[in-house]
Amino acid sequence: MNKKISIGTAIVVIALAVLITFQLTYISVNNKYEKALNELKDTQLLYDKLASVDSAYRTNYIGEIDEGKLIDSVLKGYVDGTGDKYGAYYNKDEFAEIVKDSNAELVGIGVNVIYDYDYGAIRVVNVMPDSPALEAGMMPGDLIAYIGDELISEIGYSTALSKIRGEEKTYVELTVLRGGSLIELEIERRKITDYTVYSRVYSKDPTVGIIQILEFDAGTAQQFKAAVKELTAKGVEKLVFDVRNNPGGNLDSIDEVLDHLLPEGTIIRIYDAAGNEETLASDAECVDMPMMVLVNSHTASAAELFSGALRDYGKAKLVGETTYGKGTMQTIMPLYDGSAISVSKNMYAPPVSDNYEGVGLTPDIEISLPEEIMNKSVFLLTDDEDTQLIAAVEEFANNQ
Repeated sequence: MNKKISIGTAIVVIALAVLITFQLTYISVNNKYEKALNELKDTQLLYDKLASVDSAYRTNYIGEIDEGKLIDSVLKGYVDGTGDKYGAYYNKDEFAEIVKDSNAELVGIGVNVIYDYDYGAIRVVNVMPDSPALEAGMMPGDLIAYIGDELISEIGYSTALSKIRGEEKTYVELTVLRGGSLIELEIERRKITDYTVYSRVYSKDPTVGIIQILEFDAGTAQQFKAAVKELTAKGVEKLVFDVRNNPGGNLDSIDEVLDHLLPEGTIIRIYDAAGNEETLASDAECVDMPMMVLVNSHTASAAELFSGALRDYGKAKLVGETTYGKGTMQTIMPLYDGSAISVSKNMYAPPVSDNYEGVGLTPDIEISLPEEIMNKSVFLLTDDEDTQLIAAVEEFANNQ
């Protein structure tokens, strides 16, 4: 038997439903309002406290305040205080150097570096061939601790890089930490052609080509495609990609390189702070031949993405050591006065596997270089010495 309700009762029920809905909406909006209000209070507290310190110094300090240095120090301190591991503030001169680095020809000593947070020093991950750094005896793994008598941890990473570059045909004095010993090096600054891709035919098997990618910058994709084409023309049937000591690079570069290698489908997944996902995809055209990727503990960021994407598609196995573990993407935001900040804005991941921030990628074939050549530049390794390369080539035979 169906029960009927009066119009009056229906109105009450509807009104009650509307009231509950309104209350839930109010609670939701109110929670957002309270969160925003708390953030506003925190921001105001920061401004008030900074103003108090500034006032105290301007009233009482016996010395003279360098306004430019003060502003730079406050902003660097702010970025450091956020906990953004990869964040940075660049003053006008530092940012100008970064912009200049986008050119194909640079003045420097010829090294690829990253900042080592554990040591507060600049770690050399690659020494370029025919470079003044190689001529002076610098090795991958060296920790640059001093420029002249200035400690890297005190002057900061960006400032240190600009001091290392300097003017062409001048010299820079660096003190590096190597195996527990401090070594002083005097290195000439010269014009460095920014080649990021080197290729050759493997000396022990003419069907194997080796492509070494130093980093992923604006010119990498074009150089990479040319290298694949050249090796293929020479009769190469298998490729070994060497991204050992590759610190990463920019998104457009890695996207174009992976698009050249992978079939149609997702190649990169990007997440923002709200958890929204954006994907980058490749077309159907791809390089179809057996592949291996050499990695080590200094393979980072976009180089890890390169390695993980090839493995996700079953195109390659990884050979070497667990990678660095940087799955965070930064964006550089110029400020009104010519300075800029670099903010960790996104997380990214390979097509299928998880983000590797703080974890790295574990290779399919784990093998380290012999201890006696651990610190030798990969440019100087012979094919007989390079046990990781040998293992990769042997895996081709195992998969036949």
